[in-house]
Amino acid sequence: MVDLKNVFKSYNKKKVIDDVSLEIEKGTITSFIGPNGAGKSTLISMISRLIAKDNGAITIDGEDILHTKNNELAKKISILKQSNAINLKLTIRELVSFGRFPYSQGKLTKEDEAKIDEAIDYMELREMQDKYLDELSGGQRQRAHIAMVIAQDTEYILLDEPLNNLDMRHSVQIMKTLRKLVNEMGKTILLVIHDINFASCYSDHIVALKDGKIVKQGRTCDVIDKCVLKEIYDMDIDIKEIDDRRICVYF
Repeated sequence: MVDLKNVFKSYNKKKVIDDVSLEIEKGTITSFIGPNGAGKSTLISMISRLIAKDNGAITIDGEDILHTKNNELAKKISILKQSNAINLKLTIRELVSFGRFPYSQGKLTKEDEAKIDEAIDYMELREMQDKYLDELSGGQRQRAHIAMVIAQDTEYILLDEPLNNLDMRHSVQIMKTLRKLVNEMGKTILLVIHDINFASCYSDHIVALKDGKIVKQGRTCDVIDKCVLKEIYDMDIDIKEIDDRRICVYF
């Protein structure tokens, strides 16, 4: 379980995370939604220790992340940020291999190779695994980076807007893959996402943020609500029930 208690973060005296407390249940997909500047990316960056919190406590499975060694944390948490540009001349397979570094320290074993193969197959990249990243479309590169995260084989996976640059087909593929990782492998996924319909259809829990504060958190059905969404986005959003899923209509 990921546990945050009274967490704060400020930049230039402006609070971007303001007294946030929440618990992330194991074996679930939790989506963070909210307008730009709500603090979503900052929050998952603090959970992964990429950004230091100002105050409060963040623990994973009861252990304070500040007291966890880097290599051990890398075996527990993987994260993919919005900006993941790599300027090195790498193939897809070489990039995905980086996900095994916490285990292999650069010397890949048969087990590492098997994890790399599994991740490449998960993202349907087998036929292009020897292509260089600079030969790929934006969507193909995004899938390669997600494959690298999958190869890291951590219990907790943090993704910051993973659907960037993806068309509809591959967006659905990514979300189905994340659901499969949770249902079949017991992963715990924290996801920053702007498309509230993807959040609605694939999440177990949703955390809605605005101005650095949690407006609402809970089961998907509790957050995908007209009044809650109005408070978050300052606009009227109609909600339709289709096949037991709540679909937001805001066009």
